[in-house]
Amino acid sequence: MAAPQPSGMAGIGLNRVLEPIGSLPQSALRLDAESPPAADEVAIAVERLNLDAASFRQISEFCDGDPDRIRAHVLEIITSRGKMHNPVTGSGGMLIGTVEYAGPQSPLGLGAGQRVATLVSLTLTPLQVTDGLTRWDGLSEQVPCSGRAILFARSIAARLPDDLPAEQALAVFDVCGAPALTRRVVQDYQQRGGPTVVAVIGAAGKSGSLALASAADLGATTIGVVYDADELQALERAGLADRVVSCDARDPVALLSAVTAAGGPAQVTVVCVDVAGCEGGAVLSTAQGGTVIFFSMATQFAAAALGAEGLACDITMIIGNGYLPGHSDLALDLYRRTAGVRQLFARRLGH
Repeated sequence: MAAPQPSGMAGIGLNRVLEPIGSLPQSALRLDAESPPAADEVAIAVERLNLDAASFRQISEFCDGDPDRIRAHVLEIITSRGKMHNPVTGSGGMLIGTVEYAGPQSPLGLGAGQRVATLVSLTLTPLQVTDGLTRWDGLSEQVPCSGRAILFARSIAARLPDDLPAEQALAVFDVCGAPALTRRVVQDYQQRGGPTVVAVIGAAGKSGSLALASAADLGATTIGVVYDADELQALERAGLADRVVSCDARDPVALLSAVTAAGGPAQVTVVCVDVAGCEGGAVLSTAQGGTVIFFSMATQFAAAALGAEGLACDITMIIGNGYLPGHSDLALDLYRRTAGVRQLFARRLGH
């Protein structure tokens, strides 16, 4: 994986910001996706986008599940903003493609012809789509398309593995921050010498299943929380969690009761759902002195912080940063050697 560069203003994409001038690419309203790549940039011929779960759910619900409206809505966002940055959820996703140009001053170590996954959000990636998304059925988070994307000097990218289909690799890379941060936090608790119970909310999804596998790999006691009976059966078949419970995580009392009955409260709670409203239950389900990791981009962070304060909960809350050193390698390793993770990914990808 190409590593991010040292701190500083160079190579962070300010040259691509159209509005408002001076903002960073992620927070910008519009980016320049049309100018030729600069000497420290890399141009990617796009093959497939992966919309993040929260964004795809919001767009699908807004468009009443109509594939034509969904396609048109996503295309309008990309065209008007020069990037895939959902204005409602504030999230985007990531992509895979082939390097068509690597500037002589680019530090990413990429070369023309390499197939790569961009491990940075589409909310800060200059993006053009040239085929009108005509190959996308509008019913999946994965969007086959043609176009061009730009990586800055301080971007992150990984070469696609040879042993996995691109669709699977993209799905793994999309959530590779979740198992890495879960691993770091669980290891920190284990170094203190106490028992570690890890509850994963949204455990049958992509990030949830990898977070569970990461915690189980370290010997933690795991509780998988899912929404309905169908997901409960799928997670039980996958065998990733010591205990599996089903409830609506937006109901804080129901979530607290379910986690407690399964052996909680948890020292570490990982929130991987793609809907808002789970903040209070996650806080209540976490032991005093514990940690909640919010990997969902649907999280209402003010509600989480103020809710914990109002409940006098002495917990640490972490925003799930999608980058940690070695995160893509860890996620691929867990995916390759954990049959239950592959089962749940196949279910999510429609295989």
